[in-house]
Amino acid sequence: MIHQYISNGYYIVLDVNSGCVHVVDEAAYRVIPIVEEALAKKIEGKEEVTAYVLAGLSGGIGQTAADDRPMSDEEIRETVEEILELYKAGMLYTEDVYEKYIGEFKNRQTVVKALCLHIAHDCNLACKYCFAEEGEYHGRRALMSYEVGKKALDFLVANSGSRVNLEVDFFGGEPLMNWQVVKDLVAYGRSLEEPKHKKFRFTLTTNGVLLDDEVLEFANKEMANIVLSIDGRKKIHDLMRPHRGGQGSYDEVVPKYKKVAESRNQMNYYVRGTFTRNNLDFAEDVKHLANEGFEQISVEPVVAADTEDYALRQEDVPAILAEYDKLALEYINRKKEGKGFNFFHFMIDLEGGPCVAKRLSGCGSGTEYLAVTPWGDFYPCHQFVGQEDFLMGNVDEGIVRTDIRDTFKTCNVYAKDKCKDCFAKFYCSGGCAANAYNFSGNINGAYDLGCELQRKRVECAIMIKAALADEEKEKSL
Repeated sequence: MIHQYISNGYYIVLDVNSGCVHVVDEAAYRVIPIVEEALAKKIEGKEEVTAYVLAGLSGGIGQTAADDRPMSDEEIRETVEEILELYKAGMLYTEDVYEKYIGEFKNRQTVVKALCLHIAHDCNLACKYCFAEEGEYHGRRALMSYEVGKKALDFLVANSGSRVNLEVDFFGGEPLMNWQVVKDLVAYGRSLEEPKHKKFRFTLTTNGVLLDDEVLEFANKEMANIVLSIDGRKKIHDLMRPHRGGQGSYDEVVPKYKKVAESRNQMNYYVRGTFTRNNLDFAEDVKHLANEGFEQISVEPVVAADTEDYALRQEDVPAILAEYDKLALEYINRKKEGKGFNFFHFMIDLEGGPCVAKRLSGCGSGTEYLAVTPWGDFYPCHQFVGQEDFLMGNVDEGIVRTDIRDTFKTCNVYAKDKCKDCFAKFYCSGGCAANAYNFSGNINGAYDLGCELQRKRVECAIMIKAALADEEKEKSL
């Protein structure tokens, strides 16, 4: 399976199953799909494939490049030979090596490796797009007690098998509204590490309102990562992330965020925003954050019912795709100028990448990753909290609804009809199960709009790699 596209003047061919990326000339770009047809028809000899390509080009088949100039027979022969060499080397038209193991994968023994602790079902902001309903999550406002959090950490250790590294995210609502319990649970987790042969990686997600020097000092000592919520430009941020009284929060949090970024040497944090229909020009928000000195940035599309006035709609997709192209060029230019930043959705590892399990099933929600409410209930992830059909158990009894866990174990790119022929499936790992459920009624369904945006981001990320590689090559000459 191959995927071809033209971006920023680059002719890019992705061999989906191997992950090999080829930046080719126009001739190869036109010939590659015809050779694929030949191989699919069991035509494999060099002369036979060349004859098939010659016939195909004369008949007008093949993917069109920017220049449909006539190709000489000799050029076609040389191009076919080069393509067949890539094929023989296992770098083009490769077979899917994962699908044959999917039965074994679904039956694998899973362990819990991460918890999202809803330390506070309460918030001091009233963000308009909040899926957590200002912290209530379809339920009641509450703060997690130390006793409940302690049981959650005990559950994680007991159900982590031989895994050493465990992850715990302090989430909300706003976790700083229950700061003392956060600190106490970190201390408890650290006390378990040596006797239980575990290592905790704690993270914190905050809106920044209660962030102060004491919080920052503790976080810099104990938190492996800090996620700072901000939507970009002041007018955009204040529109969507106001206090309950309506006043904006931008001026309040930005100076604090700058202090976080600087104190952590621009590493191990990121500012995380959401773009909506109100800012389809979200590249300007990313640029604004970069101009403010932030080097780790994520601005993601809102996920909301189309009844909301800020929700993204299908008719917005062309503008959003164009905005990603615009952002990709800005990203490249700033990197070349030595003023670069990292943008979460453009960060792709083309050499190593995630392990097979993550490629096939993503975040591991409902199996390796669970969310814990303030009163100790388990859900597959934070976006399912409050949906009683997905209540899996609690910190006292453990996982009671093993059927829910087993359903999530079968959630993978081969169980999703719309993933099977998608070139991006091993990069998005099938996408978000919660989004799929909320938009299709099935965790193995799809959120179609989100899929379109994901595919575009993957294309941009690969093109960026090609452009920056060219830059490095020019520097070395």
